[in-house]
Amino acid sequence: MSDNHRTARRARAGTTESPWVRRTLIGLALAFMFLFLVLPLAAVATEALRKGFGAYVEALKEPDAWSSIRLTLIVAAITVPMNLVFGVAAAWAIAKFEFRGKALLTTLVDLPFAVSPVVAGLIYVLVFGAQGWFGPWLAEHDIKIIFAVPGIVLATVFVTFPFIARELVPLMQAQGTDEEQAAIVLGATGWQTFWRVTLPNIKWGLLYGVILCNARAMGEFGAVSVVSGHIRGQTNTMPLHVEVLYNEYQSVAAFAVASLLAILALVTLVIKSVIEWRHEREMKAIADLPPERPPTPATVA
Repeated sequence: MSDNHRTARRARAGTTESPWVRRTLIGLALAFMFLFLVLPLAAVATEALRKGFGAYVEALKEPDAWSSIRLTLIVAAITVPMNLVFGVAAAWAIAKFEFRGKALLTTLVDLPFAVSPVVAGLIYVLVFGAQGWFGPWLAEHDIKIIFAVPGIVLATVFVTFPFIARELVPLMQAQGTDEEQAAIVLGATGWQTFWRVTLPNIKWGLLYGVILCNARAMGEFGAVSVVSGHIRGQTNTMPLHVEVLYNEYQSVAAFAVASLLAILALVTLVIKSVIEWRHEREMKAIADLPPERPPTPATVA
């Protein structure tokens, strides 16, 4: 095979690198995935089932474990809808409008990415703790936020806020405002424009952001650890319960709960892959549609 043929073949493949370079890169990527993804998951499953499936089930049925599972699901069920509303509103404002303070709003959306979750938890303790700014007033009215479910929800909302907004902002900016303006000119109200024009255009990005937000909400440790107080059976989420069990040398129970978190993560990954596949399929179907022909004089007549 001549050099010209080899170059043309590599260009069709999307790369000009030689085959051994591609194989080396693929091998390194697969080795990395095996070492840092497959092997840890296999270790978690092995340790969780080390004393048999019966011991695994008993570890999950234990009251404190069940309480941590229930609390994790409750926090995620509260956090994700809140961030859904906040994220869509922030993305819509940033992508569709020009206003004073837009740069500040964009910076605030990205703030949780720059602040350590532990620092975020300490901020809430400073504001709502017993010695915090609003602590005496909250204690006087018998309202408990820190070391209770509301504090866990607030900390989780803070660390997961950017996921939906950051997924939607570039998507909305790329789509522009032409369709919304056309709908308004045709007499649609603001809500009609949102439900019938904007929302269908962002549905896949929105679902993707919701999945990422939910995964982070269930797995958050740092901020929740600060505001929860580690009250066993009351304010321990699944990650915190795993830490408690492991520190007490209950390795089988710890890995059993950790395996449930891993299963939830894998389910999230599968849903994410299905959404990406559906989105790519829809985009391909749209791209394959024949272009509309302009009306001819006979058709107009």
